[in-house]
Amino acid sequence: MKGNAMQTVEQWMTHNPITIEESASIIEAIHLLKEKDIRRLPVTCKGKFCGLITDRMIKEYAPGKSTPLDTWEVHYVLSKATVRDAMNPTPYTIQPDAPLCQAAQLVHDKKLYGLCVTDKNGDLVGLLTTTNFMEALIAICSMS
Repeated sequence: MKGNAMQTVEQWMTHNPITIEESASIIEAIHLLKEKDIRRLPVTCKGKFCGLITDRMIKEYAPGKSTPLDTWEVHYVLSKATVRDAMNPTPYTIQPDAPLCQAAQLVHDKKLYGLCVTDKNGDLVGLLTTTNFMEALIAICSMS
């Protein structure tokens, strides 16, 4: 158990998340998301955290089914587009020592699916996702 003391973001976040460089292609991001079975990738610019790309952002960026492009043409377009083209350059962040309930309130109020966790210097240290919140809720409920 994680204890009855105030729960913090750091206790529940995913440490050292998988990242992708902003210059990578959208196709590379799609493959990495599928391969690792994840829904979000923090983006780095020369190794420094600079944004977020998610499976939803990619779906919104990609040509839809109503496009006259065939599968190969869509693949070509996405292989030429970079993560930078589709990412959110200003994702919501929270610090690891923040109370878990503060993070939950932010996710609720902004209708988010997760938060990037950054230290005081703005360096990425983790991700806090809805899956992490559910793990915390399950553990807290089972303590009662």
